[in-house]
Amino acid sequence: MTDLEKRIREGDLGFLDLDALSRFVAAQRWFGGRDAEPQTLSIAATNPFRQARPYLVHVIAALGTGGGQPCLYQVPLGFRHADEGWTEGIVQEVGGWVAYDALTDPLLVRHVALRMGASLDGDTGPVHGVAMDGATPVAAAGPVRPIAGEQSNTSVEIDGQAVLKLYRKLEAGPNPELELLQFLTEHGFEHAPELLGYATYEGEAVESTIAVLVRYVQAEGDGWVRVRDALARGEGEAVLGELERLGEIVGRMHAVLGSDPSQPSFAPEEPGAETLALLSARIDEEIEATFAALPDTPELRPLADRGPEVLDRLRLLRRPGSIGRLIRTHGDLHLGQVLRTGDTWMVIDFEGEPRRPLLDRRRKASPLRDAAGLLRSLAYAAAAARHAGEEPPAGWEGRARQAFLLGYLPAVAPSGLLPVTPSAIEEVLRLYELEKAAYELRYDLAHRPDWVAVPVAGILQLLEEPRAEPA
Repeated sequence: MTDLEKRIREGDLGFLDLDALSRFVAAQRWFGGRDAEPQTLSIAATNPFRQARPYLVHVIAALGTGGGQPCLYQVPLGFRHADEGWTEGIVQEVGGWVAYDALTDPLLVRHVALRMGASLDGDTGPVHGVAMDGATPVAAAGPVRPIAGEQSNTSVEIDGQAVLKLYRKLEAGPNPELELLQFLTEHGFEHAPELLGYATYEGEAVESTIAVLVRYVQAEGDGWVRVRDALARGEGEAVLGELERLGEIVGRMHAVLGSDPSQPSFAPEEPGAETLALLSARIDEEIEATFAALPDTPELRPLADRGPEVLDRLRLLRRPGSIGRLIRTHGDLHLGQVLRTGDTWMVIDFEGEPRRPLLDRRRKASPLRDAAGLLRSLAYAAAAARHAGEEPPAGWEGRARQAFLLGYLPAVAPSGLLPVTPSAIEEVLRLYELEKAAYELRYDLAHRPDWVAVPVAGILQLLEEPRAEPA
């Protein structure tokens, strides 16, 4: 055994070219600092995770992009001898060895999944795997397939049985997805993936959830694809029944999430004046930042000087009793976060909005905020159809909205989580849609400027809605 191989086995990676590792991270879809190149990279922690070829070393890298504290990213590395001719996810070659992204290697993916699927024993260092009681173990062999479309993390399907999801950016504390999946699994909610196991890192660098292992869901596609395909085929009316069913499932999910007062982190709360003020202050800050930075373009001129009006509307959320009770929610619900499976739906990706800090994503909120996100997604689906020259049926967006709410409201109403009157529910929905449209405007300006007309139209329409007077 060469000295270099011994160092790999021990997790001593001081031989790595950090510039090469920095370039590799910056090129990945999951790198959250795509607006700025990494300026510094250091290895915050390493942990040997497989003591046989190919080797696996769990790596946490600290990346700085200028200003503020560096962000921590998981970059598990596989090591194979150069003679093996490995070509996937290459980071660098050194001393006859190839360092590469371990999530591209089926053998190493299965190794991680097996260790998560059976609670780790013995000296495992700071990485801890936990298996859920009664979960079926993952097979030791079978095909491994990366799941396309993942933006901020890395997910791989294992033999049609399970999905391993590795969180790339690490923040201190439990990931909300782990908390929500564990709660929903334990409370028998069948429309979210079953949690099979998870892994945490508890070292000096950070204490955080690093991965979850869930039951694989055989799906025909996500809600965005389903609705867009229906509109493209001129079948927009046919999908309305499916949207009503989706509303029912989302309503049932919220009812379950608000059903257990014995768990403090999930118990429904009546928001007091201080809580409402904090929620409103966060919204105010985001709205002010969005409207202060609006460029002077023809598409955005209808919004000129209307930031104060948006803020004034959203301050109605401060009224005591206005938003119902607060619970743990999905946090980033849209058509891309639901899967069509047979004649029903599955809700996935419970991390919350990835650009928000983890603490914010774990806060309780009105369930109507989730519903508003789904309604805004329907508006985008209609706009996408028009953009492609496929005009939806007249009034389709309004009927789609009504279909979703027709399923949603009866499913969640018995839980006592919503405002007390239909008019109050509609008002709060509109206010959360306005908040979501402002978020969309900020996102589209930064990442897809061709779409800014959609949130602009949404904001203008919502501002034209009659203002509800305080009771």
